[in-house]
Amino acid sequence: MNNETGKKEFTLQVRVYYEDTDAGGVVYHSNYLNFMERARTEWLRHIGFEQHTLIEKDEILFAVRKISIDYHKPALFNELLNIKTRIIQSRRASLVFEQIIFNQSEETICKAEIKIACLNSNTMKPESIPETILLELN
Repeated sequence: MNNETGKKEFTLQVRVYYEDTDAGGVVYHSNYLNFMERARTEWLRHIGFEQHTLIEKDEILFAVRKISIDYHKPALFNELLNIKTRIIQSRRASLVFEQIIFNQSEETICKAEIKIACLNSNTMKPESIPETILLELN
């Protein structure tokens, strides 16, 4: 696992395991979403926020509201992938991420735009993103 870059952009490296693939050794399409989720979680940790603490202390959580994904090329068993994550829009109660997965040859595997909503962890209704997080985004 390798992470780099600053607050506005984050890269996580993952290896494709056999369990991520279908019988032909190709990453199963929904597993790209798992890789992207992992990268967003690690980005949040990288800027100083743990999800369990946000739920318990701040009573907020982040939930996927919308995903648009384009698949360009298959990722294969045992490849190292880089998931580049960056925020392309920040609103009061939501963030929009662009996430691109590249292989070791820097070829684009897939690209997604993911809208994340900030929710109150008790009511599951939209909640403003805490200032402490917004400050880290700028």
